[in-house]
Amino acid sequence: MAIEIPELLSTAEIREVRDQLDAAAWQDGRQTAGHRARSVKTNLQLGLDDPLAQRLGDFLLGKLSQCPLFIASALPMRIVPPRFNRYEGDGAYGSHVDNAIFPGPQGHVRSDLSATIFLNDPDEYDGGELLIDDLFGEHRVKLAAGHMILYPGSSLHRVTPVTRGARFAAFFWVQSLVAQDQQRRMLFELDSAIQALTADHPDHASLDPLTGVYHNLLRQWSIT
Repeated sequence: MAIEIPELLSTAEIREVRDQLDAAAWQDGRQTAGHRARSVKTNLQLGLDDPLAQRLGDFLLGKLSQCPLFIASALPMRIVPPRFNRYEGDGAYGSHVDNAIFPGPQGHVRSDLSATIFLNDPDEYDGGELLIDDLFGEHRVKLAAGHMILYPGSSLHRVTPVTRGARFAAFFWVQSLVAQDQQRRMLFELDSAIQALTADHPDHASLDPLTGVYHNLLRQWSIT
């Protein structure tokens, strides 16, 4: 299940983040790639120990904690702190699957979900589409600045070459309370239906039973 989360960041927040990234000390992105991915990755990244990356990462984690759509769709348990990349001059990332396990501040994190937050608008660069393969085919993603895409970490995906301008993004991984994508999808659809019913018919007699079903399924499927 791929979920687009619009307007995670405001225009002013994007401008502030970009001003800092424009002056950042970028490094060869292959330093953080696995053995297989290193051969298909040509981009720039902020170092994992870069104070700017840590500061901006904390800022994004704060925004995510206040985003109901992210919480409902990801059911986050642990998050690898956001990282930052830059593609330009034909920079690209060939087809790959993300590592299954990443180190995190609270221990190892299983990458149930991958996420990309776009930090500049599509008209600022050519190429740079995120292509995600799943059972329903290939999804082509190139979102407005401040928008985020959330998709299964098991997906084969790639970033096409950036042939004009530069593409800036943040990316991270989420370990969910519910490990199986199909189960998360059903819970998200059920939660969305409950929220819609609540908005249209706040006193509907079905709300309490449906809410009970949601929480009982979450209790049954949760890994905690």
